[in-house]
Amino acid sequence: MAGKKLTFEQALERLDEIVRSLESGEAALDESMTLFTEGTKLIKQCGDMLDKAEQQVVQLQQGENGEPVELPFNVSAEK
Repeated sequence: MAGKKLTFEQALERLDEIVRSLESGEAALDESMTLFTEGTKLIKQCGDMLDKAEQQVVQLQQGENGEPVELPFNVSAEK
């Protein structure tokens, strides 16, 4: 699956396959290292996708002039 951009769900599914394969202990050392490398890349890819999604999440709140304003998700409204 190298070179192909996976969705978040596909990346998690592949990561699960890699973990199961490594945990089984049946892969040779060189294959295990290849799987480990692929897994670390998938973890980074998933983390990047989650970071991007988090940045897109906003919470609408009422501004001083009564108009809605967009604030980062982790900012709470003070009333």
